Amino acid sequence: MHHFAYKGGVLYAEGVSLGEIAGAVGTPFYCYSTATLKRHYTVFANAFAGSDALVCYSVKANSNLAVLKTLGAQGSGMDVVSEGELRRARAAGIAAERIVFSGVGKTRSEMAYALDEGIYAFNVESEAEAHALSDVAAAKGARARIAFRVNPDIDPKTHKKISTGKAEDKFGVPFDRARGLYKEASGLPGIKACGIHMHIGSQITDLQPFADALELLRALADQLHDDGHSLEFVNFGGGLGVPYRGDDDIPPHPDDYANAVRCALADLDCKLVFEPGRVIAGNAGVLVARVLYEKHGANRRFTVVDAGMNDLIRPTLYDAWHEIWPVDEKLRGAPATPTDVVGPVCETGDYLALERALPEFGEGDLIAVLTAGAYGAVQSSSYNTRPLVPEVLVNGDAWAVVRPRPTYDDMLALDRLPEWL
Repeated sequence: MHHFAYKGGVLYAEGVSLGEIAGAVGTPFYCYSTATLKRHYTVFANAFAGSDALVCYSVKANSNLAVLKTLGAQGSGMDVVSEGELRRARAAGIAAERIVFSGVGKTRSEMAYALDEGIYAFNVESEAEAHALSDVAAAKGARARIAFRVNPDIDPKTHKKISTGKAEDKFGVPFDRARGLYKEASGLPGIKACGIHMHIGSQITDLQPFADALELLRALADQLHDDGHSLEFVNFGGGLGVPYRGDDDIPPHPDDYANAVRCALADLDCKLVFEPGRVIAGNAGVLVARVLYEKHGANRRFTVVDAGMNDLIRPTLYDAWHEIWPVDEKLRGAPATPTDVVGPVCETGDYLALERALPEFGEGDLIAVLTAGAYGAVQSSSYNTRPLVPEVLVNGDAWAVVRPRPTYDDMLALDRLPEWL
């Protein structure tokens, strides 16, 4: 569910017309719904009501400070994958003890910063990382709380570029080496191995891969207990999918996901940690663009808009489908024919949709690309010297720009000419 709907013939975000925002800030722009962010977080968190659970929103999905602060006010912790994301979480007021640090390439300086901040735990992805973290922590006279990220070699049945739990993926340590690594870690100075972490991928729409992973996770937890390790928490990551194709693409409900978790981890006396990202932010955002031209090729129709692959890379990077709605409701009922919705970037891969049945647009018409709240603005770039697009947060009938569009002077000022030029 999201809070984008037609009112009086115009597409609204909660109580604000997207056309009104477009007139004020220009296009393209991202628009996020506070009500949707709150609702999705609440539904996920409530699925684990009665359990000792820590929900750590995955910052990489959408790292805007206003989004983080909105979720933090609902009680969310944060999952970060860099010092920059950690600094964002802290700037948004998230308590350090509600933050977990993931990622395969943490630097020693990032480790030191996270230790100084006092985060809840590190998700350690290799033996080498464990030794590096041990060195950093021991030099500070500290002990880093860790969970090894265990790779169960399970196919999550998602896009190959967002699979993280197969043997050939770069993430985690092999399942059959985990017990040995926990034994080794118990002898490392500056390390306290007190949890297990497993995350098998993103945009997962079938509960079976989760169930298979949970079975292995529980087996490992029991083995570690038998080995004498004391586990304080189990972190099952994130990955629950969202409905990109509307009612034709419904993933499992968080309640069903929670039931699978409870069934597998019953009687395991430890905290449950989760790292949802897309399921919280995905449907909470849209990308609004303006039609520049309708172009008819020899055997192809093109709808040229002012948003490109540098603004939303998911369609070309992940073969992703996003629903596209006209902001003017009258166009929803107009005759539709196949068109490629393309942008102004000088690349053949610059498209938002291919062969999509859409009405014939006029110059200046507005479109909304749905389910763009996750992995949209965070993956954008200034390729072709195109300014990053603004981000807007709506709250009821109020709205605010939460990341402004830089000027061209702002962009040029980032460069430096050497003295010989």
